[in-house]
Amino acid sequence: MAMDQGEFLELLESADNFILRRAVERLRDGLFDSFGVRLLTAHETRLHQTFDQGVQALEQGESSHLCLCGSYGQGKSHSLTYLRQRALDQGFVTSQINLDPREIPFHDFRQVYRALVSQIHFPGRDKLSLVQWWKEWAGARQKEPENGGNEPLAIIPESMPHFFKCVLIALAQENMILPPRWRGMKKYSTYRPREFPWLLANALSGSALPVNRLRHALRYRQVSFYKDASLVCRGWEPYFEAVCSLASMFKNMGLKGWVLLFDEGESIAQRSIIQRRKSYEILHRFFSPPFPHPGLYPIFAFTDDFFLRVRVEDYDRVTVRDDQEFSYFKLNYGESWRQLCLHRLHRLSGPEWEELIGKLIHLHARAYGWQPRVGETRQQMAEVVAATGGQEARLKIKILINQLDLLHQLSQDV
Repeated sequence: MAMDQGEFLELLESADNFILRRAVERLRDGLFDSFGVRLLTAHETRLHQTFDQGVQALEQGESSHLCLCGSYGQGKSHSLTYLRQRALDQGFVTSQINLDPREIPFHDFRQVYRALVSQIHFPGRDKLSLVQWWKEWAGARQKEPENGGNEPLAIIPESMPHFFKCVLIALAQENMILPPRWRGMKKYSTYRPREFPWLLANALSGSALPVNRLRHALRYRQVSFYKDASLVCRGWEPYFEAVCSLASMFKNMGLKGWVLLFDEGESIAQRSIIQRRKSYEILHRFFSPPFPHPGLYPIFAFTDDFFLRVRVEDYDRVTVRDDQEFSYFKLNYGESWRQLCLHRLHRLSGPEWEELIGKLIHLHARAYGWQPRVGETRQQMAEVVAATGGQEARLKIKILINQLDLLHQLSQDV
C-alpha cells in the first residue's frame, strides 16, 4: 500500500510551491525527483519491509544485498529512487547510477567506482562531494586535542587499498612548508602546492594520473608510509575493495554505511561472454562475499531477461592455458544465485491507478493553483490509462500530466 490520503494531503500542503512545480515538470518529462517519488510510490509497505530486512542484517554484522526484479515499465527506476531517499533518511550515504554499457560497463569496475563516487550523497548534505566531506570531517577531528591528530588514520579500515589510504591521509593533511630559500633548489623542484589538491581529489575519484606526480603530492603532504607498497591499482579488485572499505569507513564515522543503487543491471548480460564472465565474478562478490562488508548495501534493478541469460550460460565451457583445461566460469552462477534476496515488482492494478490518478490531480491543482472538476477529470484520465494499455508507468504518467495541463488551460480560457 501507499501512504494513506491524510498523509498524502498533509505532505502536499506542507510542500513549497517550487518543489511541487518541479515535481510536476519532471513527471511531464518522464522523470522522477525525490519528492515526486515520495508522493506517488505504490506497494511501499512491502518495499519498506524488504529494504529494512537488509538494514537489520547489516546491523547484526551480516552481508546484505537486494535485487529489484521486473519487466520494463514496472517501476524499477522509481523504486530505486524511492529507496535512495529512504536510505538517506535513515542515515546512509547513497550513490545511484545507471549501468550504461557504453559509459559505465560493469566489468570495468574502475568506471563503476568513478561513477559511484561522482554520484555520492550524504544525509543532510546533498551537494557535498566525497573529498569535501572527508576534509571537513578530518579537519574537525584533528583540531580536537584528545585525538592527537591520528583520528583520520584510525578511522580508515585496514582493508582499504594502499593507494586510497595514502590519498585519504594526504587530503587530511596540509602541505609541508618550505623556507623561501629552499624553493629554488633543484631538490625541491617538484614542490607544486597548488597542484596537489587537484591531484589528490582526482586520485580519490578514480581518475588515471601519472604516479610520479602523485608521489610528489604524497611526499609534500607528509604521508609517511606511501613508499610501503605500490601506488598502482591493477585490475578491478582494488576499486571493489575501495568501495567496500569506504562503506566501512562511513560506518566508523558515525553514518550507517553506503547504499549502492544500480539501475539497468540487465545490461550486464548484454555484453560479450568475456565481459559477462568478469561481471558475474564481481556480482558474486556483492551477493556472496567471503566475509561480511560492514555498512555495504548494494541494490540492483534487473529484468527477468538477466536471470534467464545467467541460467542458460554454458558453465561446462573450458579454456586451455599451458596445455591445461580450466573452467571458463569460476562458478555455476545460475545455481549459486538461486537464493538471492529478490523483490519482484508488479504492474499497478486498476484500483492502484485510480488512487494514483487522484494524487496526480491533487498535485497538479496544488502546484498551479486551480480547481479541477474532480469527477469529470478522473473519468477522462481513467480513459487515458485504458487507452495506453501496456505502456510503461512512467510514460503513462507523462501522458496524464499532459492531460491535466490541457484541462488547466481550458479552465483558464472559460
